Amino acid sequence: MTSEESKGLLKDMDWKTASNAASDSSGSVTKKRLPKKIRQVPDYYFLPRRSLPATVAFYGAFCAAGVGAGMLLEVWIKKKIKEDSGVIWEFD
Repeated sequence: MTSEESKGLLKDMDWKTASNAASDSSGSVTKKRLPKKIRQVPDYYFLPRRSLPATVAFYGAFCAAGVGAGMLLEVWIKKKIKEDSGVIWEFD
């Protein structure tokens, strides 16, 4: 008997007004929008990416310059020691 009563109640209901009342009570419907611009995160921040031969040549030149500067500094120090001490030192 309860199933007959519930069917009777559902038949008498006006579904158009019920759906309008439900949408009004929930507030405004927000639409999902796609972002305007997607931020692309780079793989590097400070140095640009180069090819392997260019990278080896670039950092190899830095290493060679460091070794050359060290050799020049060593020659300059030997010269200063010879001038200041008056004694000839042989480092070879």
